[in-house]
Amino acid sequence: MRKYRSQNREELEMAACNCCGRELRTRNGRIEEGVCHIDISWGYFSGMDGEDHSFDLCEECYKKWTAAFQIPVERKERKELL
Repeated sequence: MRKYRSQNREELEMAACNCCGRELRTRNGRIEEGVCHIDISWGYFSGMDGEDHSFDLCEECYKKWTAAFQIPVERKERKELL
C-alpha cells in the first residue's frame, strides 16, 4: 500500500506491505528496501473484468507467497546492477 502527499501521486509519503502490514523504510519519497509492487488490470474472461488492483509485498512476504507456488518462480541473475 502506498500513500502519497498529493492527488497527483508525485511524492510518496509512506508505503506498507499489504500482507503483513509492516511499514516499509522510505526516505525522500523512495522505498529503500526490497519490495514487490504489483499492478494488474483485470480484463475479459475474468470475474474481476474492469478492475485495477495494486499492492506491495515486503521481501519476506514475497518469499512466503512464492514458496507456495506449484511451479517455481523463474530466476535469472543479472550481471550488472544499475
